Amino acid sequence: MSYLLPPEWTRTFIPLQDKCPVSSYGAIEEMFVTDTGQPIASHFESFDREPIGAASLAQVHLATLKDTGLKVAVKVQHPALKEWVPLDLALTRFTFATLKSFFPGYDLEWLSNEMEQSLPQELDFALEGSNARMTKRHFGKIRDSPLVVPDVIWGRKRLLVMEYIAGHRTDDLAYLDSHGIDRDEVSAALARIFNEMIFGDTPLHCDPHGGNIAIRYNGLRRSHNFDIILYDHGLYRDIPLQLRRDYAKLWLAVIDADERSMRKYAHRVAGITDEQFPLFASAITGRDYGTVTTSVVSSRSEKEKKIISGAMGEGMLQQLVQLLGQVPRIILLILKTNDLTRSLDESLQTRAGPVRNFMILARYCSRTVFQEQTEMIRSKGSALWPRNLFRLIAAWSSYMRVEAKLLVYEWYILLRRIAHLPPVDSI
Repeated sequence: MSYLLPPEWTRTFIPLQDKCPVSSYGAIEEMFVTDTGQPIASHFESFDREPIGAASLAQVHLATLKDTGLKVAVKVQHPALKEWVPLDLALTRFTFATLKSFFPGYDLEWLSNEMEQSLPQELDFALEGSNARMTKRHFGKIRDSPLVVPDVIWGRKRLLVMEYIAGHRTDDLAYLDSHGIDRDEVSAALARIFNEMIFGDTPLHCDPHGGNIAIRYNGLRRSHNFDIILYDHGLYRDIPLQLRRDYAKLWLAVIDADERSMRKYAHRVAGITDEQFPLFASAITGRDYGTVTTSVVSSRSEKEKKIISGAMGEGMLQQLVQLLGQVPRIILLILKTNDLTRSLDESLQTRAGPVRNFMILARYCSRTVFQEQTEMIRSKGSALWPRNLFRLIAAWSSYMRVEAKLLVYEWYILLRRIAHLPPVDSI
C-alpha cells in the first residue's frame, strides 16, 4: 500500500511491473512447439526475438500474423514457471508459517492462501482472453467510455495473441502534456472505469498497476482526446451484489463523515469491530483517521503524510497485517484495486486533487443505493400502488438531489480550472 509503506520500499518493486528478467527465445520457441504443435514461424510472418516488456509471469513480443498481416502482441508465459510455481508456492507457505511461529503478530499466511487461489488464474492465458472479451463487451455498451481493450486473436494456457495497441504509461507526463491530454480528465476517466467495475454489473479487474494501463492520443473522440488501454486481464473477481451495495453505503458514510454509519457498514462488508475500525478506515481511504472523521474529501497535507508515516513506526504495520488477515479475500482485492488506482491518480499530479474523484465515487454509490431501493419497493408489489409509488418518488427525489449537487459542483470545479483559480481543497 503505497500511501502507508515508505517510498523506498514501493519504488523498489516498480520494475516488477514490466522490467523483469526475460526468458530466452529458444525456450519460447520450444514452448510454442509443445503447446501448439508448431514452431513460431508457422504462426507469424515475423516475430521480434526481444520482448517489449517482461513481468514476473510473462513477457510480450511484437509479431505479425501470417494470414492477415495484422500486427499483434504475443504474451508468452515464462517456460520455467511450470516447474517453479509449485515450489515457489510451497516455499511461500513454509516461509509465512515459519514467520508466524517466531513472530505471531506477523501472520501472513492469508497472503500465501490468496496466492494459491489467484496465481493459477493469472497463469491461465485462455481464461485471460475470456476476461478481456467480457470487459470489452461491457464497456462497449457505455457511451463515450475511453477504455480500449485489445482484440483477442487466440489463446492457449501459456500463450495469448492480441491486437497490438501501443500507448504510454500514465506517469509519462511529458507525453500527456505534449499531446494536450488533460491529466484531470485522465484521472476522472480512470475513476469512472474502476468504479464501474466495483459497483456495476461486471467483474472487478484486480491488478490495475502502471504496467497494465496505457494512454494514447485520440483526436477523434467527442468527449476526450485520449484512450485508456487496459492490457492485462488475468485476475478478475466477482463481487456479490449485496457486498457491492453495502460497500456503496460505506463510502457514502465516509464521504459524509458519518462515523456511526461507517462503523455499521464496515462491520457488514468486512466484519470490522469497533476496535479495528480506525485502522480499517485509514486503509480504505489512505488517510489519517482524524481526517476520515472530519472530511476525507480533501487534499493530503504534508502534516498528514508525516502522521501516517510516523504511525507505521509505532506498530501500525503489525496491526495492518493482522487486520488484512481477517477480512474477506474479496475485500482484500477491492482494497488492492483502490490502492493501485489511487497510486495511478497521484502519479498524474492532477490540479483538482482528490475532490473530483470522490464526487465520481459518490455518484456510483448513490446510484447503487437507489437501485437497491427501487428493487425493494418493487418486491412489495406494483410500483403503481399508492404506498409504493410514494416510496419510489421519495427514493428518486433523494437520488436526484445527490446527482444535482454533484453536477453543480463538477461545473464549479470546471469553471475554476478555466479561470485558472486554485483547486478546491474539499467539499
